[in-house]
Amino acid sequence: MTTTDELVQDLPPSAKLVLKVLEYNGGLTQKQIVENSRLSQRTVRDALDRLQDADVVEKDIYIPDARQNLYRLSIDESEEDAEQEAEAVLD
Repeated sequence: MTTTDELVQDLPPSAKLVLKVLEYNGGLTQKQIVENSRLSQRTVRDALDRLQDADVVEKDIYIPDARQNLYRLSIDESEEDAEQEAEAVLD
């Protein structure tokens, strides 16, 4: 099983920062990522493209404003199962 860390290890620091912003905040629009990361819009756009190519982030329609996209982490079901098993062991 490939972990997220392995998928992004060769990506630039800006892409890793965008990934962390999405991990902490959940799904965000590109504008919200720019505000939270303090990176330029162009840098965020490039980072999101790289993260999508690595299948770490997925793009959905942002319901309140269909002109924007919502970016969120794409978690495999196997990763979710592993997390649930880890939580069960800790309980």
